[in-house]
Amino acid sequence: MSESAASTPTKKSRGFFGRIALFIRQVIDELRKVVWPTRSELGTYFVVVVVFILAIMLFTGVLDFVFNRAVTWIFA
Repeated sequence: MSESAASTPTKKSRGFFGRIALFIRQVIDELRKVVWPTRSELGTYFVVVVVFILAIMLFTGVLDFVFNRAVTWIFA
């Protein structure tokens, strides 16, 4: 558990809006800990994802074509 969550009072002592404010503060604290990628890394990740998706699309298309031909040959 994070340090801020361990030192906060229990839910019973906070009202509805107090719990929402606590949640937002904790989200902001966690976002400060994130190591964001550089523009170069982001470009590399983007290219890797697009190439992977294209490869999966090609693989699925080839399988679809092969099964379509096989079913057409069997039932025609």
